[in-house]
Amino acid sequence: MTHSSQTATATPAAESPWQKTRIFGMSLPIFALSFLVLVAAIATDTLPAGMIGALLVMMILGELLGFLGDRLPIINSYLGGGAILAIFGAAALVYSGWLPQEVTANVSEFMKAGGFLNFYIAALITGSILGMDSRVLVKVGARFALPLLCSVLFAALFAMLVGWVMGFSPKDAVMVIALPIMGGGMGAGAVPMSQIYEQLLGQPASYYISILVPALALGNVFAIIIAGLLNGLGKRFPSLTGGGQMMPGVNVREEKSMPDLSQLGIGMVIALSFFVASQILGKVIPLHPYALMIIAVAVLKCANLVPENINQAAAQWFRFVAGNWTFALLFGIGVAYTDLGQVIDAITITYVVIVFGVVAGAAFGAGLVGKLVGFYPIESAITAGLCMANMGGTGDVAVLSAANRMQLMPFAQISSRLGGALILLISSLVVPMWFA
Repeated sequence: MTHSSQTATATPAAESPWQKTRIFGMSLPIFALSFLVLVAAIATDTLPAGMIGALLVMMILGELLGFLGDRLPIINSYLGGGAILAIFGAAALVYSGWLPQEVTANVSEFMKAGGFLNFYIAALITGSILGMDSRVLVKVGARFALPLLCSVLFAALFAMLVGWVMGFSPKDAVMVIALPIMGGGMGAGAVPMSQIYEQLLGQPASYYISILVPALALGNVFAIIIAGLLNGLGKRFPSLTGGGQMMPGVNVREEKSMPDLSQLGIGMVIALSFFVASQILGKVIPLHPYALMIIAVAVLKCANLVPENINQAAAQWFRFVAGNWTFALLFGIGVAYTDLGQVIDAITITYVVIVFGVVAGAAFGAGLVGKLVGFYPIESAITAGLCMANMGGTGDVAVLSAANRMQLMPFAQISSRLGGALILLISSLVVPMWFA
């Protein structure tokens, strides 16, 4: 009797690792089937152009690289994990020619002309701000300028010091390495900076672009790596971090309710409406549309003019987008915005050490001064430091993903956009004085 009873109530056999493993929430056989469909479509030249083909490539390959990066030793703990492998794995596929040219072109078109990057960032900015307690914006915003300015100061000081030690001109270290790295990306930083240099120094803008871009690309690499290192440092020394909140007592509100499908649709409309409104404002106000969107959302939030159901809808849409498309977007960034050849060409010992010094200086200065004004040093180093030293909006996504702090996107965008404008102003003032 006892034996038969034990037999009847025996627990089922435990699932094997193969059965338990999930990629993007799918079992390995189901994910493998989707992967094979993608490979077959590419091999037979039947992959649809436009959003369908691009998004399938980005989601399947991005999730696969993200899955591997989050599980590879050292990479997952210190180098950004899935975020860095999704970006540079994609860039390596393009550089090696393993990703067909037509697929590369389609993904690049979807990311740039198709506006997927803007679509993603609009959701993050709107949802993360509207999902906050308005006290966060008031308390944090009033203190954010000082760490931002000090990140630039320490980046320049580290560049001059390291450049002097390595036998590199301190002026050139600031001009062609520190300023472009801190300048807010390609479109908002290196391109207008090259035009400033052309006007002030005489060489064509294309000449300066060829000098500035490698610093920008390599600086972005180090910003992502240091973000992953800071995430690991925070786990080891919890007193240095707020786990994604900028300062004690203020935090992004976490919604525990299940997603509402109608709320997701509302959140998407709200995010797109704010993005389009920022484009309209950009016609009359000389600021980047992202900066205008941050200001508009923050003002309405602080004034309590947004109904609570809209706040919740935007926050839910933000979490949906971040939870489902982050690795896809990072893969797209690797394809469309990361030229691995430029990074490789820039790799000399002196150049690499100076670039690392700039990025480390930015993080150190922002973290140190952030601590003095009441921020957690790791969050301050990431937002006011590393997000000044990366490649703008694409770099913000990669850095925050590597640091596992995507909710800090509004502060990252302040650094990239308003901070980038500050660097252009500094460039226009400093260059004539140094080369008069």
